[in-house]
Amino acid sequence: MNTEDLLNQIAFIKEIDKVKYIQRKTKLFNSDRNENDAEHSWHLALMAIVLAEHSNEPIDVLKVVKMVLIHDIVEIDAGDVFIYDTLKSHDNTDEERLAANRIFGLLPKKQADDMIAIWQEFEAGETNEAKFAKSMDRLEPLLQNTSNNGGTWKEFDVPYKKVYEKKSVIKEGSKTIWNYAEGLINESVEKGILKKE
Repeated sequence: MNTEDLLNQIAFIKEIDKVKYIQRKTKLFNSDRNENDAEHSWHLALMAIVLAEHSNEPIDVLKVVKMVLIHDIVEIDAGDVFIYDTLKSHDNTDEERLAANRIFGLLPKKQADDMIAIWQEFEAGETNEAKFAKSMDRLEPLLQNTSNNGGTWKEFDVPYKKVYEKKSVIKEGSKTIWNYAEGLINESVEKGILKKE
């Protein structure tokens, strides 16, 4: 047994506990309590397992699960940027890259390199797995907002056009799920919980 590796792995495990304290803007289904990053990642992992059959292309489900479980760990340092933020770009990649190097760097080198590679693959969004993982990441808050009578869309006065633009990424991973999501968006407009200009 390599004691140094074990101690580094335990240090990483302790560090990522901080993900549980990062509050997201979206709220739990039918609730007024904000979701945290750990809850979000857990939910996406189960969604990926359950919905994998709807992927546009064959995928390695375990790789998708790894992606969604680690994709927001960088927010320990970089913070959570609201997807509809008008002042700061959601793609704060420089801050997130530094965070990835620091946090995953707590692990033994091979594990650190593997985690960083998976995180980078998710961020790039080019592989079948990354496309499907991103579709899960965009679907979950959509389901939350529709269950909460508009949720963050209403709270932050987010227009239909912006919601549609951000959520249309779903179709890259699953046209089937996108058809369902698009229906929810249009239904939200009809119900008056999403404003169409």
